[in-house]
Amino acid sequence: MSNYNTLGHDLKRGILRFSEKISKGLSRPEFKFVSQMLYGVLCSQSCHLSKISRALDETISLKKTIDRLSRNLSGFSGGVKLFENYIKKVKSCITEKSILIVDAGDVTKPCSFKLEGLGEVRDGSTGEIGIGYHMLGVTALTPGKKAPIPVYSRVYSASENDFVSATEETLKALRF
Repeated sequence: MSNYNTLGHDLKRGILRFSEKISKGLSRPEFKFVSQMLYGVLCSQSCHLSKISRALDETISLKKTIDRLSRNLSGFSGGVKLFENYIKKVKSCITEKSILIVDAGDVTKPCSFKLEGLGEVRDGSTGEIGIGYHMLGVTALTPGKKAPIPVYSRVYSASENDFVSATEETLKALRF
């Protein structure tokens, strides 16, 4: 049983160290929010606030934890700083020997008709045309690292006014 406790503490420490690195320049409450969200998402393997809150396993009521996370999420303004810090951290890992993998995909939303920017996409799972969004991700495979490093991710719609083409979206990602 103690091995699981040690593993859990090591995981939590690792998430806290990572949170500190990407939260530089954020306030203390914003840092705490980022670290709790990262821990909650990783432990619950979900992006639902209720599941994240359960994973945090706090002594206060679940409803209060959900309310706090929801309030912090709606008022969070440190996204740009967080992203800049993440990119600084990742840049040091990428070398000339790194392999960049570009992955285009889609997210279909068959039950959503009022979301902004919905467009036609080819559902990769079924091969049928549906409504949703296109996705583009770039991941780096780097010698000496055990896991791939995500470096770019974007969800976009072909029905937006500034959309040019899927090729242009890929070029934007590669320029980034």
